[in-house]
Amino acid sequence: MSSREIQDQRAIARELFAQQAVHGNSDIPAGALERNTISTARRRRDYALDSAAENACYEPTDISSLPMIRVDATKLIRTLQQFEGIAKRQPPRIAIKAKSKILFLDVAEIVAVQAEGNYISLRYRTNPYLLRESLSSIAEKLKPYGFMRIHRSVIVNISAVEEIQPLPTGEYRLRIKGGKEYLVTRTYKHNLRDLAQLWLGSEPLCG
Repeated sequence: MSSREIQDQRAIARELFAQQAVHGNSDIPAGALERNTISTARRRRDYALDSAAENACYEPTDISSLPMIRVDATKLIRTLQQFEGIAKRQPPRIAIKAKSKILFLDVAEIVAVQAEGNYISLRYRTNPYLLRESLSSIAEKLKPYGFMRIHRSVIVNISAVEEIQPLPTGEYRLRIKGGKEYLVTRTYKHNLRDLAQLWLGSEPLCG
């Protein structure tokens, strides 16, 4: 779909929402939706003809040669409402079993995960939870939610990182919310580039 068609559909949706606001919660008749869609398309077509006639570089275009844009306005409104609902959803949660209970945790509140033998310590806010799972497994599960590996036994939430400090060894010291610090080994230091989308005053680390 071209950018012009997308703009046309957005304009139609805005007009339909305005009509709904005027009529309250009442439904707009299908005929009215269709007339609104066709009327908007015609106005945009007439505007294109007027602009072309005023420009000496272009010759007037036959109206019948221009395409008529038709959309299902009701379906468009429903789609836009679905997008609004998605945007308002709560952050993703994960379920963990701890002390014979199943707890639901917001992924955004998990700051780090560290391997401890055959277990992992999941640091949620200020509370650690011990789970029997491999770090590689949980790293793969949490990767889509903004987690990165900084050590063979540690993964951190990117949004929880507050500071990094280069070390003479070529490694880095990383501090997360709450003051906890972790070592970033040279094997994983290239992941630090994902900590920010924009770097000011210095080049991205590990370039």
